[in-house]
Parts: sequence; structure tokens; C-alpha cells
Amino acid sequence: MTGLEITLLYLLAAVLGVVVCRSFKLPPMLGYLAVGVVIGPNALALAQDAQKVRYLGEFGVVFLMFVIGLEFNLPKLRTMRRHVFGLGSLQVTVTILVATLAIMGFALTTPELWLMPWRAALALSCALV
Repeated sequence: MTGLEITLLYLLAAVLGVVVCRSFKLPPMLGYLAVGVVIGPNALALAQDAQKVRYLGEFGVVFLMFVIGLEFNLPKLRTMRRHVFGLGSLQVTVTILVATLAIMGFALTTPELWLMPWRAALALSCALV
């Protein structure tokens, strides 16, 4: 398949996915995700050239960031600042603590498989968050 054919195939599939999701009163993002899973390289593998599909994926990420930027509302964020910043910070902190404790617990119970100092466990848990 040429690059143009791959692009047209993905665009047609995306439009059809959105139409199906709209008919079931679901968000269009679910249609995009479902179509990507179905015609992607691991299911039907309609596009064999991974390099060309990679460029389409990069454009998809750019468009997704654009749509998120359009829906970003600063006054709404200000009214939700306790939830976003307070609970969000709490979630990050608790997840870091739980992940660090789990990694350290695994390292203590199986030192022959997983030997890791606490600083490395903390860095790994921060990366996981």
C-alpha cells in the first residue's frame, strides 16, 4: 500500500468509527481507539509499513493535543483547583509511596531476583507515576 492509500484507509475507518460511536451515544474518542485497535498492526494489520503508520500516529497525537487544548477552560480549572491540584497531588504522593513500598518489599523477599536500593526504588516508582 502506498502512503496515500494508508492515510485514506485510516481516515475512512476513523470516520466510520465516529459514526458508529455517535449512533450509540458514545464519545468519538472511543471510536478512534477502537478503529486503531482493529486495523492496527496487531489485529488485522491492514497497513504493513510501520514507518508510514508511525507518521500518522504522530499526527494523531498532535491533533489530540489540539483538541485537549480547545477544551481546556481556565475558569473551570480555577473552580476545580482543590480537586485537580489537591487530590491530584495526593494521588501522586500515595502512588509513589505504595509503589516504592511494593518494590522494596519485592526486593527484600526475593533478593536473588531483584536487588534494588531504596533510592532506585523511589526513582522507579516516580517513573511509574
